[in-house]
Amino acid sequence: MRLRILIMALLLTACTSASPSPSVEVTQSPSPTEEPSPTQRPSPTPIPTPQGPTPIPSYVRPTPTPQPSFFVYTVASGDSLDKIAKHFGTTGKSIAYWNRTTYPSLDPESSKYKPNDIKVGWTLLLIPNKETDPENLPPPSGQPSEEPTAVPSALF
Repeated sequence: MRLRILIMALLLTACTSASPSPSVEVTQSPSPTEEPSPTQRPSPTPIPTPQGPTPIPSYVRPTPTPQPSFFVYTVASGDSLDKIAKHFGTTGKSIAYWNRTTYPSLDPESSKYKPNDIKVGWTLLLIPNKETDPENLPPPSGQPSEEPTAVPSALF
């Protein structure tokens, strides 16, 4: 009896679980006697490229730090190096160093140094809010590295 039930179960399972048969595609291959013509060439495989604009590198070369610019101050009546220096946030000695080539009496390293002997009409080169380090002085030069900017004495 058990054998009959087992056979019936197998038959019933085989009848109800019918799966579709796989389809077979038939393709026709070229006949062995056909040769490709000399004008027919296989096309190259395209290489995918990224979409959108070309990315720009994020590295930007650093720009050199500009040196401070000198500007010209014309000495007015009643001026002194210390008074001019205080007005522009520097020191009288710095102004003297910057102008020592043009006016030798302003050279702090000279025996002729007279910081209070400035004349009305002299044009002094100076850099606002900057002080010269006497330990690290540049060599004296007659001309500033950049064009000076005129500053009226009326600001004083």
